[in-house]
Amino acid sequence: MFHRTRRALRPFLSTRHSLHHPDDFGAYSVILPEEPFVFGVDHISPRSVPAHIKKPKYADKKLDSTGEYGGPTPEARISLGGEDESGIREAARLARDVREYAGSLVKVGVTTNSIDEAVHEYILSHGAYPSPLMYSGFPRSCCTSVNNVIVHGIPDERPLEGGDIINIGITVYLNGYHGDTSQTFLAGDVDDQGRELVQITTDALNAATSICGPGVAFKTIGKRQPFSVSPYFTGHGIGKLFHTSPWIVHHRNEDPGVMMPGHCFTIEPAIIQGRHPSAWLFPDGWTASTENCARAAQQSTWFL
Repeated sequence: MFHRTRRALRPFLSTRHSLHHPDDFGAYSVILPEEPFVFGVDHISPRSVPAHIKKPKYADKKLDSTGEYGGPTPEARISLGGEDESGIREAARLARDVREYAGSLVKVGVTTNSIDEAVHEYILSHGAYPSPLMYSGFPRSCCTSVNNVIVHGIPDERPLEGGDIINIGITVYLNGYHGDTSQTFLAGDVDDQGRELVQITTDALNAATSICGPGVAFKTIGKRQPFSVSPYFTGHGIGKLFHTSPWIVHHRNEDPGVMMPGHCFTIEPAIIQGRHPSAWLFPDGWTASTENCARAAQQSTWFL
């Protein structure tokens, strides 16, 4: 769900866009940072986690994401048929269940912050930790990315509107293993362009997963994406660590590496309307929006 950036994003802009996009991307509300701007996320209080819940190292907010590794980034490759495989699969199943629960909460008038609160409690009730919480200081337990927000949207008090599309990114840490997934959901009556974007994103993910297997080059995943794919965010290895190699690039590339038995990684293409996938960051340092405020949709799954 969280991704390594492939290139630097532009800082926030103050340009505002109208409801009706000039490139006929449909009718929808554009998400922009509230004014006056607040930089960073120190003003957002993270939700509490009981002491008995097993936490990743970075949950100590004194550590940044490098505290997850404690040395060189290892590759996410496990021995099949043992404890690691069963642990990863159990975490992935819980992540899927949380994602479906989160999707059931998507309704017009519901705030993304209330979705985050419910997701937080659901994860805790299953004995797991919400992996996004405190990862490099991220202040919430899931990501909610609405309309033109590509990834890493921070849940807030904006009520969902009819016509919104919302990607909910879920990662759980269960018994020492992370499970990661996301899906883009529809709020109310979404226009044809929005529905088409979400379907294309699903098709892109399915195309990528259909070719995965031992001996397949990782770069083949990017070659299966004929759409406008965000080049800034990648899939990643996952398991005992939230993010590690191999890094999965979703656009055409010549990166080295071949899939081998035991590799465990996410595939999570973010598809953007039109042919201009440039992005910029909100002042919070997390929320990534399309530069022209076209809509984006993302779906993700993991592969072992």
